[in-house]
Amino acid sequence: MLRLRTLAIATSIALAACSQGPNEASQPTPASTAPAKSASTAAVTDTNATNPFFAASTLPFQAPEFDKIKDGDYQPAIEKGMADQLAEWRKIADNPDAPTFDNTYVALEKSGALLTRVEMTFNGVTSANTDDALQKVQEEEAPKLAAHQDELYLDSKLFDRVQKVYDQRDTLKLDPESLRLVEVTYRQFVHNGAKLSDADKAKLKALNQQESTLEAQFNNKLLAAAKDGALVVDDKAKLAGLPDEDIAAAAQAAKDRGLAGKWVIVLQNTTQQPALQYLTDRDTRKALFEASWNRAEKGNADDTRDIIEQLAQLRAQEAKLLGSPNYAAWTLQDQMAKTPEAAMGFMEKLAPAAVARARQEAADIQAQIDKDQAALHQPTFKLEPWDWQYYAEQVRKAKYDLDESQIKPYFELDNVLQNGVFYAANQLYGLTFKERHDIPVYNPDVRVFEVFDKDGKSLALWYCDYFKRDNKNGGAWMDNFVGQSKLLGTKPVIYNVANFTKPAAGQPALLSWDDVITMFHEFGHGLHGMFADEQYPSLSGTATARDFVEFPSQFNEHWASNPKVFANFAKNYQTGAPMPQPLVDKMQKAGKFNSGYAMTELVAAAMLDMNWHMLGADAPKQDADKFEAESLKKDGVDLSYVPPRYRSSYFLHIWSNGYSAGYYAYLWTQMLADDAFQGFSEHGGLTAENGQRFRDMILSRGNTVELSKLYKDWRGQDPSIEPMLENRGLKDAPKGGTK
Repeated sequence: MLRLRTLAIATSIALAACSQGPNEASQPTPASTAPAKSASTAAVTDTNATNPFFAASTLPFQAPEFDKIKDGDYQPAIEKGMADQLAEWRKIADNPDAPTFDNTYVALEKSGALLTRVEMTFNGVTSANTDDALQKVQEEEAPKLAAHQDELYLDSKLFDRVQKVYDQRDTLKLDPESLRLVEVTYRQFVHNGAKLSDADKAKLKALNQQESTLEAQFNNKLLAAAKDGALVVDDKAKLAGLPDEDIAAAAQAAKDRGLAGKWVIVLQNTTQQPALQYLTDRDTRKALFEASWNRAEKGNADDTRDIIEQLAQLRAQEAKLLGSPNYAAWTLQDQMAKTPEAAMGFMEKLAPAAVARARQEAADIQAQIDKDQAALHQPTFKLEPWDWQYYAEQVRKAKYDLDESQIKPYFELDNVLQNGVFYAANQLYGLTFKERHDIPVYNPDVRVFEVFDKDGKSLALWYCDYFKRDNKNGGAWMDNFVGQSKLLGTKPVIYNVANFTKPAAGQPALLSWDDVITMFHEFGHGLHGMFADEQYPSLSGTATARDFVEFPSQFNEHWASNPKVFANFAKNYQTGAPMPQPLVDKMQKAGKFNSGYAMTELVAAAMLDMNWHMLGADAPKQDADKFEAESLKKDGVDLSYVPPRYRSSYFLHIWSNGYSAGYYAYLWTQMLADDAFQGFSEHGGLTAENGQRFRDMILSRGNTVELSKLYKDWRGQDPSIEPMLENRGLKDAPKGGTK
């Protein structure tokens, strides 16, 4: 996932978020090296001499100075950053000279150096290494930052200058990227209310501040809900079937929480939990699933339902004010899909095939349950969602003689990184990597690599933070600490974050195949950022539509299973021996196994998101649970044993991470990615020539060209859904099965 910058900072487009100075998104220095002081104290005592944000970093690539940053530095820097940028905007608006591209558009691109530094830093902090003090700052600053964004878009004098240049754009002899900047910036102003009356602007400002406050509250409640919802086990026997390394990790997690003699299974952000495929005790499986399913619905301080019900209403009201029938219609105007009807129509082509295959898979699983129970002389039981992963694994063993535990020893994290992720990038793009131990990090788990281009020149810095922590959001994502811009003279500093299980001390970090895919996925986002080659920060790198930005990452997943790449990293961590060919063959045969389940849970979540954001402004406040159930039933994805990948109450993507009415993008970009890989395959696959062309025509172009045209120019045709149906195991899906 690309971490869209709307979590804690309301400046949602690159113009305000990625202006002058480095595009930095950093995290706080660990307490062991930089004790934090309270934000309230910092606001009084910080000066230009002591706050590290008040000047550009002197580290290579202007990387964040984590050895100097303290919790107390953020709030005063945010406040001063907003004040500085507001003064810059006022200077642009009040300029007595006639508006020109340089004194208006370029000046806007250069504004906000300080706010950019602290904003990007603060988003990184609150996502991956937060604490109580930072969460308090997050909630206090969110509405102020929403108001700050409104100061840009709703300033009549500033928009008048923007419009006058826009109206003359065809006579200004601008280069293509500059012309694109004029068009994108103008559309963003209009999209965010620049043409509203003064009375409606006041209403919009109030709505934006309410929304940003609720988003920050949702994020903090959900983080607490995930931590508090972890399953505590007091009898090791209840963990039967769980791999030794996972039991050790659960014991360490309990120890970290002061729960001696117990085991803690921490929650991942998705509905299903990795441990469910191993646990033989059905009661433990049920307890773990319910801990996940109910994490944010306990009627306590962690309950998020009232917040999301309010957010849905506020967004619908905002859309009406901006002239759209619903929030989805408003937000999709600048996406590839253009309308919610197009996005829903696309998903409606996938849902029946996915559901049909999931039903057939369920029938196979039910047969396995019946067989196992009969062998134990026990009555059978009906398949429930907490049974799926465990018995699907049994079916996979029976059908393909493949056990997840057989393959994990071949996927040791560092080997996958060095000889898989980095190797593929070298074969395609000529990149090489050198680990840096002299760059400060925000947590001891974080590693830093310098990235060198094929000509040996230094290209970027790349950080990875792979292990689960209680103070880290769930899931996996990419973002920039510093963004690329020729105008600002900055090169990319990028990070990937995940939530893999941290091994006990001295033990290897062995990954599942899904974890391996996650590494390749997030690094695909990283490549999109590293290869950015734009003049203007607003158009640079991953500053594209949501239903395009996941394309490079999902495309990069394909290289994990490329025979040449796979053979280079799939080696036993103890012996170094390659994975035996019979085991490789089993993996390939099982490649589409469980595809119905995987697609159904994803489509269900995406449709649920769209339904929330297609509510009109006149709709009453919804009951979250009732709305969710009715939506899933209406769309035909209400299989009792296939819950949506995210329940409404813990759907972080859509309530706090900028993917509102946009989760369908993962499916849309699967179509792009699979079609693109088909194109690679037609021209020789894993070659430097193919890689260079993809870099030149896709990865380096940012948002400098209309994205549909960008794709078609590279591919030679519009994307087809057929490779997606084939690759995801949905072509000619079976009919019937268990309802």
